[in-house]
Amino acid sequence: MSGLMREGHQGTGPGAITPDGCAVDVYRRLGVGNEPDVIEAAVPAGASLLELGCGAGRVTGPLIERGFAVTAVDESAEMLDAVRERVPGAETVRSPIELLELDRRFDVVMLASYLVHTAEHRTRQAFLETCRRHVRDDGCVLIQREGERWHLEVPREREDPGGCTVRIVSADPVGDGVNSVLAEYVFPDLRWTQTFRARPLSKEDFERYLGEAGLTVDAYLTDDGTWVRARPKSR
Repeated sequence: MSGLMREGHQGTGPGAITPDGCAVDVYRRLGVGNEPDVIEAAVPAGASLLELGCGAGRVTGPLIERGFAVTAVDESAEMLDAVRERVPGAETVRSPIELLELDRRFDVVMLASYLVHTAEHRTRQAFLETCRRHVRDDGCVLIQREGERWHLEVPREREDPGGCTVRIVSADPVGDGVNSVLAEYVFPDLRWTQTFRARPLSKEDFERYLGEAGLTVDAYLTDDGTWVRARPKSR
């Protein structure tokens, strides 16, 4: 295990498990999908980019290869070790997202991996405030959000480019609009699970929470609305 587990979160399987139930070795193995393409199309070439919750660097590496100056942030030392293994010399910062205080701002701040759906309102707002605090006034924030029926169309599965079957086994209500989600990662040789809490957000709620953090939607970047580009509000 890597630190104390958050309430309602747990993980099973070999290797280090982060406080939110992520297995580090799963994220070492998972492949990259279309995320780098979406990001590259949405921001200026060569932009400085702050990646919040970078995990094992699955997206970090491709972004650096495409010429972006990436600063990768995660609270897990083991995840950041994996980033540096994948991308020697990568700039990494160990910090919880909500407590991050860097003395600089970036062209782009990215909050991916559906982190905006964290169960606690105060944590989500702290995440978004971190985004606003670190983005240039003329920059943008890229946010990955869940699909409209993400919590309803269960069980479901997909094949990951890394050779893993990713299953969302269940999403069960636990009160206050929050669901407990069980995910399963099955490789030919090993299996991991993760249980975590997530809060579905309507489009209206999502945009309202952005506004409370000083951000406003500029564009929905994908047909399913899962990738969003936001801009800082005028001060």
